Amino acid sequence: MEKNNTLNALAAVLEDRKSADAGSSYVASLYAKGLDVTLKKIAEEAAETIIAAKNADNQQIVYEMADLWFHTLVLLAQQGLGPDDVLAELERRFGLSGIEEKNSRNT
Repeated sequence: MEKNNTLNALAAVLEDRKSADAGSSYVASLYAKGLDVTLKKIAEEAAETIIAAKNADNQQIVYEMADLWFHTLVLLAQQGLGPDDVLAELERRFGLSGIEEKNSRNT
């Protein structure tokens, strides 16, 4: 699979898992358990990524970051969003200074 297609292919699988039996799929089980469980997994994977970075373990950083990205993609799917929504926002921000972009938000 080409790397640039991986996010969209994974998003399609995550969408399909919404109708899968919770006993047959890890993702379906996350959906069945609800948003709080997914959010806890994201927090767990973020903490593990931070620890890997603190330990300067590049292989472990990549492994944990993959877990973190995976679970954030599950969250996006739960919310009816996908990677293209995030990529569109990053594209919108591209070329703006971080200060300029932050000041342009409606908060």
